[in-house]
Order: sequence, then structure tokens, then C-alpha cells
Amino acid sequence: MTLKDGWKGRFYEDFQVGDVYRHPLGRTVTESDNTWFTLLTMNTNQMHFNGEYAAKSEFGRPLVVSTLTVAIAVGQSVVDTTQNAFANLGWEDIRLPHPVFAGDTLYSESIVLDKRESSSRPHAGIVTIRTRTLNQDGDEVCTFRRTFYAYKQGAEPLNDLFPEAKTPLTLDAEEQRA
Repeated sequence: MTLKDGWKGRFYEDFQVGDVYRHPLGRTVTESDNTWFTLLTMNTNQMHFNGEYAAKSEFGRPLVVSTLTVAIAVGQSVVDTTQNAFANLGWEDIRLPHPVFAGDTLYSESIVLDKRESSSRPHAGIVTIRTRTLNQDGDEVCTFRRTFYAYKQGAEPLNDLFPEAKTPLTLDAEEQRA
């Protein structure tokens, strides 16, 4: 048997200005997601959790809280952009040009805007991306720029994190026959 490494994410050296990453997982936002996020963040604006109140608004129904939209967009981007990051340095120019409602499915993609060596951390570089999020109809619902520290390949904190198994993983007799 051959041990095959799983996806380890991009390191600083892997980023090239102009590269676009379409993040692989869409996410349908539910009413429960919206209610829980509103409760967890102590957001008391009734537009997000009071159906009667929201029905009287121009939207006619509750809006998904905007910080949940941003959180989903960031989360969707991690697999391609910040799997090997150790610190976010900032978000800029966050825009929410189209409302999100429970039942919408969100998809995100990111473009690399800039990268530079860190002057204070030789094991890392600084990367800036712009992420945008679309709903199922292709409407842009969120966009922002994000800057983060990304580890370089071979950075010490990333080496050998997987524990050494006490016994090897092998096929059992029945699996070998299959």
C-alpha cells in the first residue's frame, strides 16, 4: 500500500497574483442557521428573526444576518486560501450588494490581488485576496478583500502534525478478497 497525502492547502509560494480559486462547496442557508447565528452574536435587530416585523419591510421576509453571510464566505474560502494561514491581518471594503434569505445557496470564489514576503517572519508571507459570494441565481451577495499571513512550505509549526499510529492501517482479509 502507498500512503497518499490529503490536500494540505496552499502555502505562500503557491499563490500567484491573478489566480482565481472557485471554492468547491456551496452552502444553503437555513432559517435555523440564521436564528442561531443571530442568537450567538446577540444581534437584536428583528429584521433577522421576527417574521411579522420583516413582513412589513420592503423585503417581505427576514433577511439573513449579514455577518453570517460574511462568515460563510470566509469559511468557503479556507480550503483554497487560508488552510495554511496563521493570522488574518484585516478585512477591507466589505460590501453586501444583494440580500440573502433562508433557502439561498451561496458559492464563493477568490482572486489573488497581492503577495509579499514578511519582513518580520521569515517563515511566512502576506497575501491579499478578494472574495466574492454569489447566490444560486448568480447575484453577487457579498464581496471583500482579506489579508493574511500564510506559512511558507516547510514552516516548522506545520511539520509532522499527524500522530504516529501504534499499528499500521492495512486491508483486512475480507477487504483483500474484494
